[in-house]
Amino acid sequence: MNLPNKLTMFRVILIPFFIVFLLASITPYDKWIALAVFIIASLTDLLDGKIARKYNLVTNFGKFMDPLADKLLVCSALICLIELDRIPSYMVIIIIAREFIISGFRLVASDNGVVIAASYWGKFKTTFQMAAVCLLIADIEALFWVTQAVLWIAVALTIVSLIDYLIKNKDVMKETK
Repeated sequence: MNLPNKLTMFRVILIPFFIVFLLASITPYDKWIALAVFIIASLTDLLDGKIARKYNLVTNFGKFMDPLADKLLVCSALICLIELDRIPSYMVIIIIAREFIISGFRLVASDNGVVIAASYWGKFKTTFQMAAVCLLIADIEALFWVTQAVLWIAVALTIVSLIDYLIKNKDVMKETK
């Protein structure tokens, strides 16, 4: 278990703590604690990838768990934010549907010995989703329109990255017939 994989697992371990502070009323600072935990978890995503590439510590475990940890973190946050009435469910459905489609596509590809790398569109999508989640957690009235803009950009990038992913990898599906 190398450092990048430990950071990925740390991100997964932070998710229940994040959820508890986001949804529970334990202290007057719950949303700020949840935001701090989410930011720390999000930063581990950036850090584990940089370390893995820089020191050639890329593993099959990391290739599998890193995107899964990202999906768990973001999807958990978005589902909780529906409950808090800060995001419409249709936006969350679009985002989660994209993740299921891509995960299924990657599974089919891996069964055929093909590894599909993440694209820049996917990385932009994740960045905007995480920024939108941070803004939605903070729920600062003065930033309402900024939050809405970032959220809509995140949803648009979710759709664009899905289309880009399917177009670039359409040959993978032809090989499975």
